[in-house]
Amino acid sequence: MQHTSDAAAAQPESNPRTTPGGDPNYLVGLDLNGRRVVVVGGGTVAQRRLGLLIASGADVHVISREATPAVEGMATSGQITLELREYRDGDLDGAWYAMACTDEPATNAAVVAEATCRRVFCVRADIAREGTAVTPATARYDGMTLGVLAGGQHRRSAALRTAFLEALQSGVVTDDSAPPVPGVALIGGGPGDPDLITVRGRRLLARANLVVADRLAPPELLAELGPDVEVVDAAKIPYGRAMAQEAINTALVEGAKAGKFVVRLKGGDPYVFGRGFEELEACVEAGVPVTVVPGVTSAISVPALAGIPVTHRGVTHEFVVVSGHVAPDHPDSLVDWPALARLRGTIVLLMAVERIEQFAQALLDGGRKADTPATVIQEGSLRTQRVLRADLGTVAERVRAEGIRPPAIIVIGPTAGFLAGAAEAEQSPAGAL
Repeated sequence: MQHTSDAAAAQPESNPRTTPGGDPNYLVGLDLNGRRVVVVGGGTVAQRRLGLLIASGADVHVISREATPAVEGMATSGQITLELREYRDGDLDGAWYAMACTDEPATNAAVVAEATCRRVFCVRADIAREGTAVTPATARYDGMTLGVLAGGQHRRSAALRTAFLEALQSGVVTDDSAPPVPGVALIGGGPGDPDLITVRGRRLLARANLVVADRLAPPELLAELGPDVEVVDAAKIPYGRAMAQEAINTALVEGAKAGKFVVRLKGGDPYVFGRGFEELEACVEAGVPVTVVPGVTSAISVPALAGIPVTHRGVTHEFVVVSGHVAPDHPDSLVDWPALARLRGTIVLLMAVERIEQFAQALLDGGRKADTPATVIQEGSLRTQRVLRADLGTVAERVRAEGIRPPAIIVIGPTAGFLAGAAEAEQSPAGAL
């Protein structure tokens, strides 16, 4: 089989060509777009390298007696060509770059030998020092490619690459060569844990001149901002003081027109009951450029962190996310509660704690059984997370008795009764109620 083992590829290697200055390799960026690249071997090591080659636009040809399902999938989708056969001398004809990724040293040596004769640079995955090129640990960030070489010490180069990337993503290291273009970014901050914001969201937040933040936006992210960044509190406290949506729209538009890069930082996802599209419309109408950065929605992530999947094979084939900001019998309600009650899948209620009695009764009246599992997760993803397990018939009473308060997610349906054991204990320091 032509699969170089991961363990072999990860071994630190000494390099007899090392100069007094350290790594002898010359780090360079290759333009492989449209150019033939030959990869010999179709195992897991080759698989890890194919993604970047494909992303570079290379014309990738893989030759291997066997291939992983993922490599076969790349061939089926037309991303690469795949020939299931042995390597033969002459396979590198027309190649600009080559990789020897088999688990057969003799085959890898033959590939390197042919590449050397043809003056084609070749990576040898099993013994890096015997190839003519070394693959750096790489990462893409904001239009840049980071590359780290450490003399064949792959673990070291990967660790440094990751550290550099995290420093850029967190704003510890910034690229000030080009000031941010005035405009607005609508960013979902995730369910609360600052580590759950997207990479792009964190990067754009680090560039902000002005941040308009919701109450549910992760506060730790605001603490990372520079002292020159203006922060506007747009907290929407449920059933209490709130900044009018029109005032928020005005702050975004006026900030951008004043030449600032404005970040509208929200909890969860901007478009899941976050009024993000209203803000986008206001900016577009005013001629302000807008970037939308999706966030990890609490509707799915908070149940997951409490050990509850919103779907599960053979149990539920649908889930519905419902806003609880108006009662079932309110004239502004757009929810068909009788139809919702007839569904057999998972119901996720957001902003529903204050009216849990009415929502539970509406589902019971519509035919949902009283013993349907119902779980409430308060302050999901945070250190203060609490999990209350009940059923539809008792959940309202339990919520009041246990003093559950917003923000909280209510999950109703078969999967709400799943017990994750140790996983839940780890994610919920306060434990289950």
